[in-house]
Amino acid sequence: MAQVSESLTSDSSQEVGLDPVSLGILWDRLVSIVDEGLSAMVRASFSMVVRESYDLSVVLLDSDGHLIAQSTQSIPSFTGSTPDTLAHMLRRYPPSTLRPGDVLATNDPWMGTGHVYDISVMRPVFREDRIVAYAMSISHLPDIGGLGFGSGASEIYQEGLRLPVIRIAEKSCFLPFIEDLVRSNVRAPEQVLGDIKANVACNEVVGRQVLDFMDEYRMDDLRLLSQAILARTEATTRSRISEIPDGTYESSIAVEGVDDDVTLACRIDVAGDTLMADFNGTNPCVPQGINVPFVFTRSYSLFALKCLTVSELPNNSGFAAPIEIKAPEGSILNARPPFPTAARHTIGYFTVPLIFGTLAQALPGRVQADSAMINVLTVRGTDPSGHPFITLYQSSGGLGAAEGHDGTATTSTPASIAVIPTEAWERLTGVTVIRRGLIPDSGGVGAARGGLGQYTDLRNDTTSPIHLDVLGFRTAHPARGFLGGHPGTPRENRINGKLLPHKGHFVLQPGDCLTRLEAGGGGFGNPAERAADRVLEDVRSGFVTAESARRDYGVEM
Repeated sequence: MAQVSESLTSDSSQEVGLDPVSLGILWDRLVSIVDEGLSAMVRASFSMVVRESYDLSVVLLDSDGHLIAQSTQSIPSFTGSTPDTLAHMLRRYPPSTLRPGDVLATNDPWMGTGHVYDISVMRPVFREDRIVAYAMSISHLPDIGGLGFGSGASEIYQEGLRLPVIRIAEKSCFLPFIEDLVRSNVRAPEQVLGDIKANVACNEVVGRQVLDFMDEYRMDDLRLLSQAILARTEATTRSRISEIPDGTYESSIAVEGVDDDVTLACRIDVAGDTLMADFNGTNPCVPQGINVPFVFTRSYSLFALKCLTVSELPNNSGFAAPIEIKAPEGSILNARPPFPTAARHTIGYFTVPLIFGTLAQALPGRVQADSAMINVLTVRGTDPSGHPFITLYQSSGGLGAAEGHDGTATTSTPASIAVIPTEAWERLTGVTVIRRGLIPDSGGVGAARGGLGQYTDLRNDTTSPIHLDVLGFRTAHPARGFLGGHPGTPRENRINGKLLPHKGHFVLQPGDCLTRLEAGGGGFGNPAERAADRVLEDVRSGFVTAESARRDYGVEM
């Protein structure tokens, strides 16, 4: 302990005064602190969106606004946007104006995470009279008013309550006006306010533990530790980028919009230890709520590049230092007000497979075939006891395969959101999960097979209509296979057997059944190269039918 403490006051080593072992210990401690804050938020939350789905993140930033630790369970769009969010907050409330117990928040799409449903809550961490860090937590709210969490809005003003950077607490007390404002604008005020206050409690826990951590290691501030973390991460990132052959790489993909397909284009320039990704050539914004603020585009672009370079390192701002992300203003990947953005994930998620596809020739052993991704459904109605509810229901398609690795079945990506347990779902909503299972042959064939999708049947067993906002994709454009692999099967949503449009608002009457058929992930490599014993094992496991084994792999049962 003393050796670590002493090293924090010396700049004698390459690691800004920290030997690698000490740095690893302290770095892990910071991650454990934000993990503890996340646990506090989950325990204090009121909605299934936070409590069961973990649609949230917790981060710690240093006094200069650099992200130095994120919770293990995190959403890329949340963690990638927090340094920008903090900068917006500090422009509105400079550090000199903040006091212990102040809490700031915003859900503005262009200051936060890209849509009004996510709220970013920040508390400065004071050590005596100095700010030494900022604790920030972000969570998806069950409701924010407006038309609801769908793609139906034609401008941002229809999508609900939009909060600029505001002070929501002083001296650790929640401001009554803010509570009244939120309560007057949302459909589920107890859940929404409960979740916002859970964010406040989370930041309190993080702030208290940061101070205990600093006392334990006799630190006056976090700057030296922050510099060491950022420097180590940046150096490793530059080294990994240097392994990519210099050059310009380009690709494009088509994605389901609302009325028409949307084309997303990408060019990646690699020069030495730096990388630039430019989405020039992407289609312009549309008058539906699928437009993507640049902060979301940048966050998921960084996520994709991190997967290909330093996936093993805990995330922090050092990773982004040698990387530049661009998108033309006015394009669907760099929307500006008043374009609506509620369903920005239905387009923005595709920056991940787009970047993988762009670098497929440069990094064939690292990229992953397209994944089917998570399928988010907004559900609101009245439960059997007569109480209104609003929540999300998530189910996932299969993960794309990679060289030597089959894609896993029904895996949430690129947002790491959990599936609500059936028991909790049925108790809250009165909607019964009739059946759920894997769909054989849904994963794209290849030397490595794509992950399977799943089917889910949901029946409205309440006495009232249930309102659904469907935000589907991978319906007309299934997950692509890479380097000879085949695509997965597409996604479908049906009510009583009738196929639904991929996006829209629908009503599930009492007794009606919603069927969700999730897409399969893409395959990787030539299917003729898949070993016969692996094909036979797939057939025995029910992942592949005997017909597919014979037709697609040339293996007779």
